[in-house]
Amino acid sequence: MILEADSIELYFKGKTILNGVYLKAQTGKATGILGRNGSGKSCLLRIIFGDLKPKYKLIRIENQPILKPLFKTRKTHYLPQYNFIPKIFKLKKIFKLFKVNWFDFIIEFKNFSIYRNTKFGKLSGGERRIIEIYLILKTPGEIVLLDEPFNGVAPIHIETIKSLIHREKSQKAIIITDHRYAEVIDVCDTIYLIKNGWTKPINNLNELEDYNYLSVGTL
Repeated sequence: MILEADSIELYFKGKTILNGVYLKAQTGKATGILGRNGSGKSCLLRIIFGDLKPKYKLIRIENQPILKPLFKTRKTHYLPQYNFIPKIFKLKKIFKLFKVNWFDFIIEFKNFSIYRNTKFGKLSGGERRIIEIYLILKTPGEIVLLDEPFNGVAPIHIETIKSLIHREKSQKAIIITDHRYAEVIDVCDTIYLIKNGWTKPINNLNELEDYNYLSVGTL
């Protein structure tokens, strides 16, 4: 499956956020979006998901225009930057609601085995993030949008999350944005940089320095 977001224009209070943006993602690949804070990375994910209405957008799947929001028409799952799971729910209930296997989860994250009867709100911020990332990745679907998935996650778990992304992309189109550029570069097959409201496909990582996103010598 090929997903394209094309000709996206977004303005806030007369200020241009996105202007003629194009992005392509597909099953079998993880697509990364890099850019400075405030460049419109999160907005682009929300526009693709369908809960943010821009001035103009064209979303295509297999070259066919999609007129309704993706969250209504396709199996699309979105990880926002904030926690979306109610704090009062116990983990065993959460996994049941998402129809995701708890025991598969604790094979990946053994330290969580003691939390099955723990309320979501009792976990640390990093632990809550891991739960939500896992559920979004493992819930059956076609498209996964991850906004800052590595933020607040302990380094010991980041490699496990990257491994999960590699496995899940075989059957899903995954789009990731994160300020941890090294993790995005490592896990993604295709990378776009948002600069001055435009998306620029990165064919060579040195272009991230050429566009002044990274300091010369960083890579």
